[in-house]
Amino acid sequence: MELQTNDTKTTICIKNMVCPRCIRIIKEQLTLLNLPVIEVHLGHVDLDRPLELDEKEKVIEFLSDYGFELLEDRKAKLVEQIKTLIIDAVHYKEEKIASNYSTYLAQTIGKDYSTLSHAFSSMESVTIEKYIILQKIEYIKAQLDYEELSLGEIASKLHYSSLSHLSKQFKSITGYTPSEYKKLQIKDRHTLDQVNLKDSRIV
Repeated sequence: MELQTNDTKTTICIKNMVCPRCIRIIKEQLTLLNLPVIEVHLGHVDLDRPLELDEKEKVIEFLSDYGFELLEDRKAKLVEQIKTLIIDAVHYKEEKIASNYSTYLAQTIGKDYSTLSHAFSSMESVTIEKYIILQKIEYIKAQLDYEELSLGEIASKLHYSSLSHLSKQFKSITGYTPSEYKKLQIKDRHTLDQVNLKDSRIV
């Protein structure tokens, strides 16, 4: 199992952390195991020291119980980092990112975008671009349900060039315009860790 370490800190990478509730669960469980947690983020945890073997086994066990996974492979950790950054940027950042997503990912991770794109596509069988679109669609669905933002505000936050572009892309994925979707009695929502390529007609 590969852990990122220095003299005083260990960072463990965790798959399927997609929301503040995930952060809370991980923090609570690690604290119950008496582990020296510094901070818990989407996708990874900073600890004050490396894990002992028995501690590592307990972490793996509780993560499995809650639907998480401790990542071992370097490429898997990179792909999970990409997914976590996209989810955070689309769903949780209050302000839209200052640049386009490719620049944001490359600058944040510190690798050129072609490397990120190749690694992501090879493991996920979907491009980063299409994954971003699918996460955007889930965000739009949530906002249509909660009515916290107008479509114009949503379009701006998600870097759509226009409302018509947002509506066209939304319909290409869901089969409905935003206004039609809003009237549905049963909504087709996906958990953020289960978003995948449902429709090849993405535009």
